[in-house]
Amino acid sequence: MSTQTPTGHRSPGELQSVWLVAEREIGSKLRSKAFVISTAFLLVAALASVLWGGFAAGDARSDSGIPVAVTSQTENAVSGVAGLDVSVADSDDAAQALVEDGTVDAALVPNPSGGSFDYTVIVEDSVPSALLQLLSESPPVQMLDPAAGAADALRYLIAFGFGLVFLIAASTFGGTIAQSVVEEKQTRVVEILISAIPVRVLLAGKVLGNTVLAMAQIVLLAAIAVVGLSVTGQASVLTTLGAPIAWFAVFFLFGFVLLASLFAAAAAMVSRQEDIGSTTTPLTMLVLAPYFLVIFFNDNPLVLAIMSYVPFSAPVGMPLRLYIGDAQWWEPLLSLLILVAACVAAILVAARIYQNSLLRMGARVKLAEALRG
Repeated sequence: MSTQTPTGHRSPGELQSVWLVAEREIGSKLRSKAFVISTAFLLVAALASVLWGGFAAGDARSDSGIPVAVTSQTENAVSGVAGLDVSVADSDDAAQALVEDGTVDAALVPNPSGGSFDYTVIVEDSVPSALLQLLSESPPVQMLDPAAGAADALRYLIAFGFGLVFLIAASTFGGTIAQSVVEEKQTRVVEILISAIPVRVLLAGKVLGNTVLAMAQIVLLAAIAVVGLSVTGQASVLTTLGAPIAWFAVFFLFGFVLLASLFAAAAAMVSRQEDIGSTTTPLTMLVLAPYFLVIFFNDNPLVLAIMSYVPFSAPVGMPLRLYIGDAQWWEPLLSLLILVAACVAAILVAARIYQNSLLRMGARVKLAEALRG
């Protein structure tokens, strides 16, 4: 609630003060040409990547034809069908072996159960829908490894996307908060600010303002992904990505607040721009770790499971597991609960460090001193 000053004017309450600080942070970034240009470049690059990936996936099929193996008994089924790269195998087992080693995408072998179709399509992990359209039929399909569909290039690209978006947003806005804190200390502006509002309000406003900007970027990137996948005809990918993207946004929100609070606290411990790295480097490593882990271990269920419960990597690990289908329904809820608890703890610790270090000039404040106050 607002209070009345000796002059008779009402000073803003804490919530209003938080928003005033947040507006100041948002306005300063939106007035920065470097920020606007870099954001526009990021969005254009994201759209170009989605469009290129979608069109490349379609062209890969149309250029060389779908690799298919047949036997002497099923060769007639593909006779005269354009868009196929046909290999004739000596036997059913030989045709299946070509599927297993990746030489062909599918094999047509005689249907052992009879029925209305003379052949069965054997695939490794997913049915080439374009093949069925070319055949103008829907024959029986036998999958050799139904669970292997997630271990493909698409999973890697999605893992790369989640990791890169989290890395860019967290490091960019985390660095922005750190620079803003130190700049205010150097110019003594912070002394004026905290004479009007409490230190905790200043910290909350900085975190809120940068969180709004970061979430706006996430929403725009999600919209670009939806538009790009729709334009390139990747409806099936869009369907499976919907829920993971929504969870990514929720996890990113709390993960970013956690990191932003710590970046502000770490920056408050120094008084010069050139010293920022000495306190924020450990946090930068925490931002980099999920990116490299998800790139190199996106096919390792154990590593992804551990990542999905560690607060700093959960925003990347859990959405990827949801896309793969490796997480139970209750796991994202439990992981989110752990992340929220860690976020609250980080805010409390960061607020103490920030309050105890903000007005201390000169040499770097030691962490133990900042915590003691």
